[in-house]
Amino acid sequence: MSYTQMAQLEVLNAVRGISSEVELKEFRDMIAHYFAEKAQKAIDSLWNKGQINSQTIDAWGNEHMRTPYRHASHRS
Repeated sequence: MSYTQMAQLEVLNAVRGISSEVELKEFRDMIAHYFAEKAQKAIDSLWNKGQINSQTIDAWGNEHMRTPYRHASHRS
């Protein structure tokens, strides 16, 4: 069994006990907090290694990364 499959089973077991909208929101918040913490640690690591700096973060804030959409008449 892969780690992904094991994680899926753990999540299924965890959500089995959710019985209200409040508990669902708490679960979502907990998952969001977990991934936000992982992202922050990764950014801190890049900063500490000198791979990013304040200019990099400023540039990220100004990036326009939206997917360019084409009109249906221009699709092939």
